[in-house]
Amino acid sequence: MNASPSGMFLFDKPRGITSHDAVYLLRRKLGVKRIGHTGTLDPMATGLLILLVGSATSAQASLQGSHKTYSGTISFGAETDTWDAEGKTVAEAPPPALDPASLEKAVQAFSGRIVQQVPPFSAVRMNGQPMYKLARRNQAMPEVRREAELRWLSWTPRPPQLDFEIECTGGTYIRSVACELGRFLGSRAHLSALRRTAIGGIGVGGAVTAEALAAMTAEQALARLLPVGEPADA
Repeated sequence: MNASPSGMFLFDKPRGITSHDAVYLLRRKLGVKRIGHTGTLDPMATGLLILLVGSATSAQASLQGSHKTYSGTISFGAETDTWDAEGKTVAEAPPPALDPASLEKAVQAFSGRIVQQVPPFSAVRMNGQPMYKLARRNQAMPEVRREAELRWLSWTPRPPQLDFEIECTGGTYIRSVACELGRFLGSRAHLSALRRTAIGGIGVGGAVTAEALAAMTAEQALARLLPVGEPADA
């Protein structure tokens, strides 16, 4: 009797689908029901999503806690209700100059161990329901704040935008960094692009795109399963 499939499938999530959609795509391809992932990517975001197949789902908690690396763009001048480009503009302010001195001060303020506000449109539960469901009903919600740890790898101003690369602990909201950075600089801001490039020591370079997955046979997709924790090309 053949053993049930087990392992990590590295998926390069495209913009516009949810992490659950990605799980469904692999589930349909492999015919395996037991598939999970190691950390949600918002529909707007692209990049590495580690899908865990079969008994490999037991590693979900440990991989979710791994450090993650992101690249992206913060746009200044407007804040949205979701704190990213998919939301509605709720506040506007003149963009900051993004001069080296101001940026250095801002990056220092959002480096190391910080306490960030959880976005109202998030899956964090309050009173037994995801916050985004309460936010959609325009219910008043108290601020929920959580610790995170950030290390800025690069930041490049393109006024009124800022390109960045950040390494952070699992559970960090980059949308929060964008929103709070805008306020810190006396403006408003939102996250306009985001790509996850690594989870722990696993890079997106070895991940399968949605187009490639669609073209694969089930056998070819099974052949891409990796043992849990095995690094891939960055």
